[in-house]
Amino acid sequence: MSEKIFIRPPQIGPVGLPATSPKNSQISTAGPDFAAVFQEQLGIQSELKFSAHALKRLESRQIELSASDLSRIQDAVNKAESKGAKESLIVMDQAALVVSIKNRTVITAVDDSNLKDNIFTNIDSAIVLKS
Repeated sequence: MSEKIFIRPPQIGPVGLPATSPKNSQISTAGPDFAAVFQEQLGIQSELKFSAHALKRLESRQIELSASDLSRIQDAVNKAESKGAKESLIVMDQAALVVSIKNRTVITAVDDSNLKDNIFTNIDSAIVLKS
């Protein structure tokens, strides 16, 4: 019984092709297209928002902004963002607005009559939108 017993492992053959070829199987996309979702999110982020404080100031100082005013403000925010601004003062015909460029939010508003002798702090840029 001194003989060694040698057990040979079974031969492993080459791997065969899959049952379905990749050409015939299709990857299903259950969710919406990435590009569509991305563009939607960009649209959401590009909207101009007003803080509660700014809305209160607009109402108490009877400042009315038309659709064209909002469009001009939006364009100004886009330009300020492209220049690297963070907090901007936007001076218009009837009002001045302090806007957080990063958050795309109007922080406060001052009407033309209260604009005289006013000091604005914590801004890094100013935009004049006089017509």
